[in-house]
Order: sequence, then structure tokens, then C-alpha cells
Amino acid sequence: ITQYAAIFSDISERKRTEERIKNLAYYDVLTGLPNRRLFIDRLQLAIANANRHGELMAIMFIDLDLFKRINDSLGHGIGDQVLVETAERLSRSLREGDTVARLGGDEFTILLPRIDHVEDAAKLAERLLAQVKQPFVVEGHELFVTASAGIAVFPENGAGIDALIKNADTAMYRAKDMGRNGFQLYSPAMNARSFERLSMESALRHAVRRGEFRLAYQVKVDLGSGRMSGVEALIRWRHHALGRGSPNDFSPLAEAMGLIGEIGAWVLREACRQCKHWHDLGLPPVRIAVNVSALQFREGDIPRMVSDALAETGLSPHHLELELTESVLMQRVEDVVGVLQQLRAMGVRISIDDFGTGYSSLSYLKRMPIDALKVDRSFVDDIFSDSGAVTEEGAEIVSTIIPLAHTRRLQAIAEGVETRAQAEVLRQRGCDEVQGFLISRPVSGEDLISLFDRNLLPEGIG
Repeated sequence: ITQYAAIFSDISERKRTEERIKNLAYYDVLTGLPNRRLFIDRLQLAIANANRHGELMAIMFIDLDLFKRINDSLGHGIGDQVLVETAERLSRSLREGDTVARLGGDEFTILLPRIDHVEDAAKLAERLLAQVKQPFVVEGHELFVTASAGIAVFPENGAGIDALIKNADTAMYRAKDMGRNGFQLYSPAMNARSFERLSMESALRHAVRRGEFRLAYQVKVDLGSGRMSGVEALIRWRHHALGRGSPNDFSPLAEAMGLIGEIGAWVLREACRQCKHWHDLGLPPVRIAVNVSALQFREGDIPRMVSDALAETGLSPHHLELELTESVLMQRVEDVVGVLQQLRAMGVRISIDDFGTGYSSLSYLKRMPIDALKVDRSFVDDIFSDSGAVTEEGAEIVSTIIPLAHTRRLQAIAEGVETRAQAEVLRQRGCDEVQGFLISRPVSGEDLISLFDRNLLPEGIG
């Protein structure tokens, strides 16, 4: 050989491209953590090793509590920074060899390829949740975030990938049901509860179409005249297998399933229809009050929904009252004020339910176009001690809220009134209206007819 030729090619760019493709395939773009695909690969290897050596291993699902509120109120940019910081906190708290991954959204998974005792996973969960609970400072905002965790242990809680993942997820949702900001170890009983939840979800999806919802009506009474001043519509669910259910049983589930808007629209139409029917019978005109949840207010077009219901039923807007919780006031203030102004311009009355149990400030109340404050039943219960004596603290709270309402030219309404003594104290403090079992339990639209145009206060009050 007297000559040879060589051709050189720079493949560094191709290698960098291949590395980027690999990262996209196995790592989360936002946090840099392993993604679902890489987590499953490592979980599969960990199960094989644990099975071979007869050892314990565990996985943990961690989900940030109410994280959607950060995105909704401050924007996804702030939310993304919270997720990045959460990923760093979790990573710093793990042992060498453990894996933290982000499956998507605000859900993280932890792989513990070897543990000596189940308690090891529980102690780690406590440590991780304590790290997450530390304040986040993002672009001048101090944010407090909590998390819920679920733990599944191999082989006790599942011998395969699918079973372990499902059971850890089930335990995590159980932690949320128990009040959030905690963890739960999986137990077989959770599957039964999960099946019960699935059954209720299925039934709830068909409840509106099958006509299983009913409205009951509770009277509001004017403390001056003793006459009916309004009626609150309360939804009830009557299912052939599950029995009767109150809103406390199914409303959180309806919100989680995205059904609260459909159910809320039905309640509004039915309440307006019933009120118009009473008016058509020639009964004294009263207001009908309908509750609107914070989620429904935030995600639905409330003015349009109200306008449609009034047009469909023919009820005058002056006879409709919407009851909102204090949490509504804490959302985007400018947007809330705008919506309430639209409703007030239509002639609809606005009241704040369960007043005093939330965190609204007086400055918010000044800006909100509202008509009434409803004193929460817990404050009414605290007026008297178990011995029957007026408690200083309970009476003071009531005596603070009622003048506050009157200072703002609002009506003060007390709910949950069950005794004559409570009603008399409220009357003496200047409360305008009361509702509760002392006056009437919730009844059907037809049964309510007998309560019109009569003095509903027991003798001795006033």
C-alpha cells in the first residue's frame, strides 16, 4: 500500500441530539426528575431484586393539596416554580439509591428499592411532608403548601407493578379524604372504600337524568313580624340503593367529578320554578335562596346561568337570592366584584353564608356588592353553655357580627336556630332574620304552603 485516504466526520452534534432525545424520553422537562417511563423501568428492576433476595421495597405517591388554587390565582408560571422547588426538596430528603419522579401535574412518586421495616417508609413520608410544608417564596409571594402521601409495600401490598401503583394511589387519596397534609399506608379495606366511591360516582353521573334529586325548603323568618321572609332551597339525593343523601355526602364528590355545574344549574332552575309556582298560587311573595359553591362560581358563567333560569321559569330576579361562602371572596377579587355587580344589576340579591368561619377581611366586604351576612350555626350554638347559661364569648361573637352587618347596611341572618332562648338572644342583639329547626325543618314545596302568611315564631319571643 503506497497511499490511503481517510474521511473524518464530527458526530458531536449528533451525540448531543441523541442525548436530548434520551432526556425527553426519560426525564420530566420542567423539574428534570425521572418521568413515568423511567420510574416504571426502575420499579420493575427493584421488584425483581426484592423478589430475588426476599427483601421489602416500597413506593410512595405524593400529591400537593389544593395546588390548582395557586395556578388559578397566581398563574401557571408561579405554579411551575413551586413544582420545581418541591422536586428539589424531595430530592434532597432521599437516601442514595432512592428515586423521586414526577408523573405529571402536581403528583410525584418515590421509589424505595430496599427498606428493612414498613416504619422506614412511614418515617420518610413524615420527613418529606414536613419539607413540603415549609413556606415557598416565589416572586414576592409567600405560599404555604401541604401534601398527601400514600404508601404501598412489596410484596404485602402487591406483587406487580400495576398492583403497587394502584394501591399507593388509593392510599394517597385516602390521606386526602382524612383531611390532607398526612400519609396513609395501604390496607385492603381501602379497596372496598374505593369500590364504594366508584359506585357512588357512577350513580351520581346518572342522578340528574334519572330525576333522583329533590329540593327541600327551609323557612327564613323575620324576627320583627314573625312572618316568612324567605326560603332556602336544599338539595337531597334519593337513590334506590344508596338511600337518601345530603349535600355533605355527595357535593365534594360532585365537585371532584366536574358535575357540580350541572347539578347547580338544575337546583337553580328547580328552585326558581317552585318559587314562581308559589307566586302563581297567590301566596305572599318570598325570596328563594340558592347556594353557589366556590368551584361553581369560579368555573361557571353564573350571570348567564341565572339569566337563563329566570327567563325559563318567569321568576322576577328580585325574588332570587344567591348564597356564597366566604371562600368565594378570597378568589380573584376584581373578577368576583365584577360578577356580583352583574348579578346586582339584574336585581338578584347576594348573601354571604357561614360568615365568620372563613378568612375574609373587612376591606373585602367593603368592596363586595352584597345584601346580607348569615351568622354561622356554630356561633349560634355557642351562645349558651351546656348548663344553659349565656356564654360571654358566644354572645360577644354574635354581638359583633350583627352590628358589623348593619354598619355596612346589610341584613343579619342567623342559621341553625333550634331553641327559643337562642332566638330571643338574637332578637335582643338586633338580628333581622332566623332559620332553623325552631321554625321548621326542611320540607317539600307542597308542605311549605301551609307556612305562608302566619306568625311562625313560638310564643314568648318578641
